[in-house]
Amino acid sequence: MPQSGAEPQRSTKRALVAVSHAIEQAALATAEDGPLLVVALFQRLPYFERERARYARIAGTAAVTVIGMVGQLPADLPPNVVGVTLDEAEELGREWSVVALTPRFGAALVAYDRGEVEPAPTLEAGRLFDGGWSFRRDAALHEALRLRDRLGDRVSGPARAAFDAVLERVRDLPATPGESRAEAALRLMAERAERAGAEPVEERPSLLDEPAMRRWTLADGVTASGTLPVAVIGVRVAEPAGTPERFGRRSLARETQAVVAALTAVLRPVDRAVRLTEHEYLLVLPALTEEQAVAVAGRVHESIGGLARSYPFVAYAVHAAVAVTDRRPLPVAEVRHAVEWAAREGVPVATVAREAVAAGPR
Repeated sequence: MPQSGAEPQRSTKRALVAVSHAIEQAALATAEDGPLLVVALFQRLPYFERERARYARIAGTAAVTVIGMVGQLPADLPPNVVGVTLDEAEELGREWSVVALTPRFGAALVAYDRGEVEPAPTLEAGRLFDGGWSFRRDAALHEALRLRDRLGDRVSGPARAAFDAVLERVRDLPATPGESRAEAALRLMAERAERAGAEPVEERPSLLDEPAMRRWTLADGVTASGTLPVAVIGVRVAEPAGTPERFGRRSLARETQAVVAALTAVLRPVDRAVRLTEHEYLLVLPALTEEQAVAVAGRVHESIGGLARSYPFVAYAVHAAVAVTDRRPLPVAEVRHAVEWAAREGVPVATVAREAVAAGPR
């Protein structure tokens, strides 16, 4: 955390969600140690919407509840919740923070989005952040002061006065003895929970079907545009006409397995591949630049081209299209259309303009 002086720790979103919920639950607990201040930065609106009911309850008892996010704030914020708009270019725009503070209690989580992932059950769960958390009142006070300074006049009027009143009240009282003991126990439980939920790392990611891909990318769950960049590579692998008739279905099955192995051989453990049709595949590679994604598409060509050593009578025609986007859901339709164009025009690797993939709903 910025004010703790400790070295930032790298954590997955999955681990930090558990900590943020613990802080929010502490804010909801009935206690006579008010007034209560709560500040939370959500990055994007969908992440707040998931917790909307919880923050409506917090705001019902807190002296002030401030939330911040990039983009337009919802017009129907819960009563007593003060919204602050963050700029995508400012440091706060990539910060995920939850701070709860009273004169006798404090807890804070502060984490910065790395724009990277590690293997996890879903793409969102594996997102990586640098930062830390604490259940010490003075650490929470320091973070509340930092956010008060950084948000400045964007918290205005009565909310600003209530914010300052809580800070002054906290300054007047010493911290409660024994906080370090409670925090040590919480850290032990959090570390054990993280290890228990760790995803086994596959040396070579398996091929998914479309429903499994939707679940992994959270197309039907809580995810948000504008955070993690993802490369989407469409690949069409076509055989010469009449190949099954000439070489037999058993040979075709072996060749298909070889093609799948060649495709997945270029993937990292965090990547995924899906078979869309008999000859069409989709590769999803988080946290890659367009240049890196085009290089992967080139390796796909080389990997499948190398199959000619095992199947010398079958010459595969490989065409690919590359898009890099932070849009959710992923622009699968645009990439498939670009693959069709590449196959029709005889282009080995086509790129989809960012303007094209950004045109979808955000």
